[in-house]
Amino acid sequence: MSCRPLLRPLRPFTLLLRPTLRTPRTPAIPRRHAHSPADDPNFTSILDQPPTLIRSGRKKHGPGLLILAAIPITAFALGTWQLQRLDWKTRLITTYTERLLRDPLPLPPHINTALIPEFDYRRVLATGRFRHDQEMLLGPRVREGENGYLVITPLERENGSTILVNRGWIAKEKKEHKSRAPEALPRGEVQVLGLMRMPWKRNMFTPPNAPEKGEFYFPDVAGMARLVGAQEVWVEETTDPDYIAAMDHAVKGIPIARAAEVNIRNNHMQYIFTWYGLSLATSVMFYILVKRPPPDITKRVRQSGEWA
Repeated sequence: MSCRPLLRPLRPFTLLLRPTLRTPRTPAIPRRHAHSPADDPNFTSILDQPPTLIRSGRKKHGPGLLILAAIPITAFALGTWQLQRLDWKTRLITTYTERLLRDPLPLPPHINTALIPEFDYRRVLATGRFRHDQEMLLGPRVREGENGYLVITPLERENGSTILVNRGWIAKEKKEHKSRAPEALPRGEVQVLGLMRMPWKRNMFTPPNAPEKGEFYFPDVAGMARLVGAQEVWVEETTDPDYIAAMDHAVKGIPIARAAEVNIRNNHMQYIFTWYGLSLATSVMFYILVKRPPPDITKRVRQSGEWA
């Protein structure tokens, strides 16, 4: 059994006496306190300012919003105007229908043309002789998909003035007299039952008449009357609707007269629904665009311009 020495060997004395190097300490320099806004008794923290909720990324609509706001107002005004037009057109058709139901009125020898508007759509009777040599073809006019003309023939009345009679429609191939049956050009005295009508107005797309060429595109009553020496009176011959008779007349070249009815279009009701519907739809769009609440994720706090 070995025994460990009780005493450890001593380190060399030189190691115990080795000097230790230490870095000298720098004396502490007192720091100046930085100025803090909180040291000012008049300072106001941002936490003391009231927050304002805004819509983040909000778009500026500009003039587009004004245009959208004007659309429902304009559409509503147009719908109201069409409502007034509907009332006017309904009363006009009622007036014409009442005149149409009256007994035919024999035309006087001389007609006061200033009173014609009061007799528009009034049934009249006229007796005289057709001047086929002064016939005028108005057109082209389409009837049931077929091209043709309206036959305008002066009617010379005995002891009376000459008037213009719209006898009705003929096909284009019946333009010449020789292509028509004899009964299409009645001779002798005839009696015409028709409607007194106001002169038509030419629209901007209709070319002017060329009487020197025998071309008439619209019923210029004044010009046509001067051409044949007649009064400015326009009568449209009428007949009872009969499809079989109309087919026979078309083959023979006999003018197909119009029916005794008021043929004025009255589409104002659909215009009313169109304009009012547009006004309602655009009003809803405007409300959704302006009054729609923003979602929660787009709410932010806007910094006040008065925050320090």
